Amino acid sequence: MTPGGPRGLRAQLEEAGRSRVSRPGQGFPEGAEPGCGRPARKWRLRLPHALSSSPRQSAMCEAVLLDLLHGCCRPAGPGGSVLPEEAAANPASAPQLFLLRGKHRGEDASLTRAPPGSCGREPHELTGGSTAECLFRFKRSLDDLDLTSVRVLTSPRGRAVLRAYQRLLFTAAYTFDYRLTTEHCLTCPSLAGPAHPDSPGAGVHEEEEGGEEEEEDVSSFLQQLPAVRGEMTTLQSPLIPDCFGHGFSTRTGGVSYLPTLSSLNLFCSSRRRDPGAVVLENRRRLAVHAGFHPRPLLMVKVDHGRDVWVVGKAEPPSYDAVVTNQTGLVLAAPGADCMPILFADPGSKVIGAAHAGYKGTLMGVAMATVEAMVREFGCQVSDIVVAVGPSVGACCFTLEKNQALLFQSIHPDCVPDPESTRPHVNIRLANRVLLQNGGVRPENIHDDSVTERPCVTPCTSCHPEAFFSHVRDGPNFGTQVGFLWIREPGGPSDRKPQVETPETDHM
Repeated sequence: MTPGGPRGLRAQLEEAGRSRVSRPGQGFPEGAEPGCGRPARKWRLRLPHALSSSPRQSAMCEAVLLDLLHGCCRPAGPGGSVLPEEAAANPASAPQLFLLRGKHRGEDASLTRAPPGSCGREPHELTGGSTAECLFRFKRSLDDLDLTSVRVLTSPRGRAVLRAYQRLLFTAAYTFDYRLTTEHCLTCPSLAGPAHPDSPGAGVHEEEEGGEEEEEDVSSFLQQLPAVRGEMTTLQSPLIPDCFGHGFSTRTGGVSYLPTLSSLNLFCSSRRRDPGAVVLENRRRLAVHAGFHPRPLLMVKVDHGRDVWVVGKAEPPSYDAVVTNQTGLVLAAPGADCMPILFADPGSKVIGAAHAGYKGTLMGVAMATVEAMVREFGCQVSDIVVAVGPSVGACCFTLEKNQALLFQSIHPDCVPDPESTRPHVNIRLANRVLLQNGGVRPENIHDDSVTERPCVTPCTSCHPEAFFSHVRDGPNFGTQVGFLWIREPGGPSDRKPQVETPETDHM
């Protein structure tokens, strides 16, 4: 460790021009938002209501969604325009128009032509499937067009329903401005006659209530989607015995479609475009593949420090490692260049998972995890085995010189080119040295220095076909995880997952 312990290290990091380690969202690498966070503890999704609507009052919307499904209303402004008034002054910048019709209800030519005030643009039809399918296609169209600002013209009932879908299928990277059309609305001829159950004013409920029907619709739709980028594969370490289930995910086999998040992204961020329901479906597919379904992932709540949560004690607001001796829990540590590290004591049946970026490495999160296993459960350090998952190698990871040289106090070889203005840093070696200095046997550590076993620590930046990487992909990066659980005698079938073994990195 560096002189002065963790507190002294914090001061050194701050002096080196870095943000505070304890501040969420800052850590590895510079400018990165953490590829990790607190997931839903249950498979049912509960995202913050704050995502429901945050209109850009001063900017013209980029897309207009005309909700013909819940009341089939069109505002009766000047000329019956469905687009913002500012679009008339500049037709070339008119928003894209989308008509939400859902399942086919009969032909209505007046709604398939460009409506008045649409500046002659043909509208995009959202029809022929469930509401979830139509809105998923709507989101894909927005992403293809690189649009994020949406105005929604709907009824009160439609607003409540669409906000429920919005919380499932969008993130706060998108803004929605809901405009109600309860007055002077035009009704679809196909709905003439008795009031439709979804017409304005019918069945209106508070927006915070309900959502179960929408969740089921979205979940059912996502489950039937084909996997993107091929079949799911995971990496496994032969060091971890069969009394445990474990693995390191790759990027294939999920349903995320955005290029840098495709396809098995396992973390939802308000700043990225992969929504909670899609991430939840990716996690479900991983659970089925790896054999721990229906148990959810218990993901560490990253702070880029060294705090360890012992399951059963009060859960802290943030921590970078978790340990337990309980069955029925699947511990998980995220990474997108940071290291997901798994710990297991076969004799005591104790497990741990840690997230180690460069800050957590310097602060000793790996040994803090080992110490918690020893202190809380009586494990012997010499019995603990450690597997280091996919992470950025010294081939691709650099830091500012004054930051990089902090690793020389761990071992000179951690910085192969100290004279460079921006030296390369081997954070994997740093963790091995710290673990060995703490009493973990060298042969009980599986990382990229081990050549006689299948590789579980490939460089994430060097393998774009298999892994996510912030260093390579920038701020809109995806996240993979390392996961570990204690098998239960007579419990759910723990089917062996398909294992992928990438080529060993050339450092």
